[in-house]
Amino acid sequence: MKPDRSQAVKADISTWWRGSLPGLMVIVAVMMARLTGALQFVELVAFDRFLLLRPPEPMDERIIIVGITEEDIKRAKTYPIPDREIADLLKRLQTYEPIAIGLDIVRDIPVEPGHAELASVFRNSKNAIGVEIALPDRNGFIVAPPPALRSEQIGFADFVLDGDGYQRRSLLGTYNDRQEYRFSFAIRLAERYLANRGIKAGNGIRDREAMRFGNIELTRMRPNSGGYVGADAGGNQILLNVRSGLAPFRVISLAQIKAGKVDPNWIRGKIVLIGMMSFSAKDLASSGAIAGINPGRIYGVEMQAHETSQIISAVLDRRPLIQVWGDDWETLWIGVWGLLGMSLGRFLRSPWKILLGLLIASISSIAICYGLILMGWWMPIVPVFLILVLNGAGQFAIEQTFNAIHSGPLQTLVVILRTAQEQDPPPSFLTDLQRLNQELREVYGSVQRDAIADEPHLRMGSAIELALQAPLHELLYKVYSNTLEQELPYLQTIKFKIVQFDPLNTEHLRLEHKRGLCRFLEEALCNVGKHAIETTRLTVICTQEGDRQVIRVVDNGNGKLSEIEATIQDSNTNIQSSGLGTQLANNLAKQLGGTFRRYQNVPKGTVCELSWSAKRRWFW
Repeated sequence: MKPDRSQAVKADISTWWRGSLPGLMVIVAVMMARLTGALQFVELVAFDRFLLLRPPEPMDERIIIVGITEEDIKRAKTYPIPDREIADLLKRLQTYEPIAIGLDIVRDIPVEPGHAELASVFRNSKNAIGVEIALPDRNGFIVAPPPALRSEQIGFADFVLDGDGYQRRSLLGTYNDRQEYRFSFAIRLAERYLANRGIKAGNGIRDREAMRFGNIELTRMRPNSGGYVGADAGGNQILLNVRSGLAPFRVISLAQIKAGKVDPNWIRGKIVLIGMMSFSAKDLASSGAIAGINPGRIYGVEMQAHETSQIISAVLDRRPLIQVWGDDWETLWIGVWGLLGMSLGRFLRSPWKILLGLLIASISSIAICYGLILMGWWMPIVPVFLILVLNGAGQFAIEQTFNAIHSGPLQTLVVILRTAQEQDPPPSFLTDLQRLNQELREVYGSVQRDAIADEPHLRMGSAIELALQAPLHELLYKVYSNTLEQELPYLQTIKFKIVQFDPLNTEHLRLEHKRGLCRFLEEALCNVGKHAIETTRLTVICTQEGDRQVIRVVDNGNGKLSEIEATIQDSNTNIQSSGLGTQLANNLAKQLGGTFRRYQNVPKGTVCELSWSAKRRWFW
């Protein structure tokens, strides 16, 4: 690689790094916040909302719930419901020939009258599934299953809650306190139903510890799955993909069964779940993803139906299970959106365009994540949204700050200057005040120009705006003409002007380069007007000399190089100048792979020259 190309590459990287550093810091900060779990709660809430906002699914006719309601309890005139009532219900249901009957009511101890009758029904019902509580509570207590049921007819009703009390996971298998491996109530019901279809359960293929029915593997949850950070993934857990809609399952009451007010086809060949559907029974579950009359609260038997339906639907209907990307892919996903947020400020410099771009990007990210949820993929949305907002809002704040500075302190300074100039005699500090005004406006203008580097226009003063898409030599001539109209002291003494503005090759120049060249010429001419004492001749050359393109400004004034912030220098050297104009010229030369020089004219005066290769650079 040639030296000028190497320098240009380094300059481009340096410029990009300085401009991108705040945005990169935002990306890193958000990613660190996510890794520490600071965003977990919000991500889980967003996950719930996405699931809740899905289109309603058709009712799962394979599952029917028999709910024991408050009215049923009043008719029984006692609670818990006696064993005789449960036995009678089971016998009535068996006449409809269901594939499985799941009793989501604990019966570890007799509830007379009718315990012997219920035990007999259990022993004669090969398709009955009872529940236990396999994991000890805070006090170490568990709930045993009905003694009359065999081990393969028992499933645990334990569930895993997140920190906000909501259930988003389904526990399929775990070891109890006696180190016996137990299966969940939902797994037992799904296993019996699928076995009737000739589909057997087994271990996973990709993950041997996962469960599998046919060729559908129930993907185990990991500690950092989706929005979780360091979650307890003990046992065999899967993410819960609840069924959407207000009526996911058919629900009938105990009274309807007793009165025979049911269609036999609702039950024949189906899974029947029996459970309490009374708030006084306090058998409730919490979920932010299930629609209902009481937001966030459903009956426990309904949650068991969702868990069972998820497994059966995945195997028979290919309904998606919730899947997640690996940590590396999720980091890449967040990083890509972060770079997009940074580009909003780079390519959309108008504050309102930034807000519009931010709005479009945010809506797009939400729409993509929502679409992925519909396909069963949970992607992080909260860090993406945060990065977009912080980076976009930061650029908007910069633009608003520019406006505030221009409308506030600079205007106040103008008023003070006008008042001082009207005094007779003028105060001694007037010259210093004028210099301060000029320097502040130069700094303001320089920073603002950096901030709008990709705007397609160049503002000259308050009234002239140049379109940067115009040919470069025309732009430079307009800059020359406009600058010489400024009331600078030593521009007034010029008697002879030699100018040459030839067409230049700009196919490899970006808008920011054309802007920089125009500003370079403006700065060089202003330096003549400020510092070239008693100059009478000005030469401005913009042309191609050999394979180099050159912008050269020459005066014959008496100003010293030190007065215009310069030393004899070449931008390929490591000499540094304290002058802002010199630093900007050096940076521009490096970006172009060229050279900037300021040296003594003979016999007197100063030459300010910027040159760069007319050939196209290979990496552009």
